[in-house]
Amino acid sequence: MTFDVHSRQDLIIIIQRNANPELSRLRERMARHPVSAFYMTVISTHEQMMGANSYISRAKKPVDVARGYRLIETAMLDYENYRILPFDEPAGIQFEEFRKQGVRIGTMDLRIASIAISHDFTVLTRNLVDFEKVPGLQVEDWTIAP
Repeated sequence: MTFDVHSRQDLIIIIQRNANPELSRLRERMARHPVSAFYMTVISTHEQMMGANSYISRAKKPVDVARGYRLIETAMLDYENYRILPFDEPAGIQFEEFRKQGVRIGTMDLRIASIAISHDFTVLTRNLVDFEKVPGLQVEDWTIAP
């Protein structure tokens, strides 16, 4: 299983911000599996680092710069808990195939989907609207009540 972190409301953000009630439902579902069953993608790390970098670049006050760097620290610590899936050649080939098929979702989401498909993993996300457009992708939202 892999997490998607594309939107501010997605799973790793919910974990990082202790956002309830979604966090409670997510943790309850995750507790049924070993930690080793969960992965992050390199795309997710890229997105969080880009977001933090953008925040730091726009910061006008030292307190905001410090907050931006704390975002990076938090992300790095969180990513230590999961194995990171690469965007490798099989994922790249899958990505290009989806583009040829006309799959129309954001580039980063399609890269995440391509990684998941190439590993036969399920994407855990709240962004079902986009990810369900990807043929053959298994996608679930564990933050909603079953």
